[in-house]
Amino acid sequence: MADARTEYADIKKYDTFPKILAYNAAQWPDEVAMREKEFGIWNEYSWADYNRTVKQMALGMHSLGIGRGESVGIIGDNRPEWVCGELASHALGAMIFGIYQDSLNEEVAYLINYAGAKVIIAEDEEQVDKVLEITEQCPCVKHIVYCDPRGMRKYDDPRLMGQEELMRLGEELDQNQPELYTELLNAGSGEDVAILCPTSGTTSNPKLAMLQAGPMLEHCVAYLAEDPKYPSDNYVSVLPLPWIMEQVYAVAQALISRITVNFVEETETLMSDLREVGPTFVLLAPRVWESVAADVKSRMMDASYFKQKMYHIGMKLAWKASIKQQGGQSKLAYWMLFRALKDRLGFTNLRSAATGGAALGPDTFKFFLAMGVPLRQLYGQTEMAGAYTIHKADDVDFDSVGVPFGNAEVRIVNPDENGVGEITARTAGMFLGYYKNEKATEETLEDGWMKTGDAGFFKKENGHLVVIDRISDIATTASGFRFSPQFIENKLKFSPFIAEAVILGHEKPYLSAIICIRFDIVAKWAEQRDISFTNYINLSAQRTIYDMIQKEVEIVNATQPEFQRVRKFLLLYKQLDADDGELTRTRKVRRGVIAEKYGEIIDAVYAGHEKVHIDTVITFQDGAKSRVQTDLRVVDLQPEGGSAQAVEPVLQVAQ
Repeated sequence: MADARTEYADIKKYDTFPKILAYNAAQWPDEVAMREKEFGIWNEYSWADYNRTVKQMALGMHSLGIGRGESVGIIGDNRPEWVCGELASHALGAMIFGIYQDSLNEEVAYLINYAGAKVIIAEDEEQVDKVLEITEQCPCVKHIVYCDPRGMRKYDDPRLMGQEELMRLGEELDQNQPELYTELLNAGSGEDVAILCPTSGTTSNPKLAMLQAGPMLEHCVAYLAEDPKYPSDNYVSVLPLPWIMEQVYAVAQALISRITVNFVEETETLMSDLREVGPTFVLLAPRVWESVAADVKSRMMDASYFKQKMYHIGMKLAWKASIKQQGGQSKLAYWMLFRALKDRLGFTNLRSAATGGAALGPDTFKFFLAMGVPLRQLYGQTEMAGAYTIHKADDVDFDSVGVPFGNAEVRIVNPDENGVGEITARTAGMFLGYYKNEKATEETLEDGWMKTGDAGFFKKENGHLVVIDRISDIATTASGFRFSPQFIENKLKFSPFIAEAVILGHEKPYLSAIICIRFDIVAKWAEQRDISFTNYINLSAQRTIYDMIQKEVEIVNATQPEFQRVRKFLLLYKQLDADDGELTRTRKVRRGVIAEKYGEIIDAVYAGHEKVHIDTVITFQDGAKSRVQTDLRVVDLQPEGGSAQAVEPVLQVAQ
């Protein structure tokens, strides 16, 4: 089952997460299980430390009356305490659900009430405040356990309890009943629902998928057969733990294969912490890969002429080799350019790198393969315990998501003449259904297969699965041409200057785009050209910025068939934001929200207006509000009868 370099736990015998943890602690007590960086210092936690914390937290929650079938919510950044709280809940037979730490109050209240959580484990004062503000709406909450005591002395809510106090209760119970924890572990079963995993919620509030411990572990073993991990491996936990793929990598796979999971100090220190750890494998969301690629290109703007020249020569060599060999490398480009670049990014030791959760544009994919990063595309759903397709190391196809795992079955239902239809699948990790939502379960499951809602097809030449887009998102122009907005958006976002793009054109005569600039890089570009600006709104309204973005759009248009070219675009006065409901917490575009919120802008574009007047109020992260009055310029790339007349944007921002 496993490579000679590792000894995987027997998941038939140890069929729950805390059972595997106890086994690891007994067999390899002093091996490092986790590291966390705090105040610039990496603190290590052995398997024995990990198990001891889980045991004490579990017995502490048992003292509070938490038992089988109940739910526990966890909110905060990725930390060892997050994972320990999860496994402690599993040890009691309780179900956990993660809450994204940047969730708004109403989102937190919705999930807590939906799951009926008695206990909330909160990272720090900020998350405690968020929970306390909505607990009047959530009468189910009886206890709030905080992990970081800083700033908590002034609180006197009787429901509040520090993690240390919880563990003290557990230690006292363990002294009085030393066999209790073992009894609780043995009472657990792989058939227990362990995780209520929130779906992405692209069209509505997220649902909670019920995932059992045993099937999820079995699926993770199948995953490890495709992409092995060993005890000597290092993983850096970056993506939010409520997301299914971080549950797979940082929790389940880590327990099975005994890799070391590293938790960075802050999101802002991610890249420097990556360099310190030198991970052997990483999992990053498409938005992160896009951001890293954009940052590399941005740094080249500040480089000397010689370095810029070497960069372009190296990229040209690498690009040719990558395309010719489907991910092959140019040795000359590697030694000339990419060896130092990989080291700077912390990617030198990578044996495997993955992306999932949304489609990654082929151009971004090629960029990292050319650099020598062994990047693979994953595909799966929360309901299927995460990914179930992957590229083989020697069989990378830029346009596909690879081939199914050995335990997965994938088929195309109701294919058209081109073989395109709905992707349906089933795996060992199949979810039981949606918690308290039988209707949605019945709509999604059919004869043991999950209807993914995605359109795709299998390539005849290599058997790779190609995912086109959500079926609901595939659009048709007024002329009858079908197109995938996501595919074109990903090509646009390969530009270092474009952070987000939303393609319009369903039942319209042509395609248009709403584009959000990547502020930090565009700002640097503008400063180098002595272009004055005050903020995002002002910068995105600059005529010079429009001209620069127009060139980026035209580059993409040149690679597209006529009906898939962007005819018109405008630059939005703000970034798309999950807090405004425009993106999900996993950074997927909510197209319905965009269509409704910016309906007047969209109508004006297709009405042939050369500018769109905006008079609205926006709210910043700190709660401050600002009135925005501006005229957005609509750029027509294919004007009838000549060039489009430029409309100079007029901007007023009143506090």
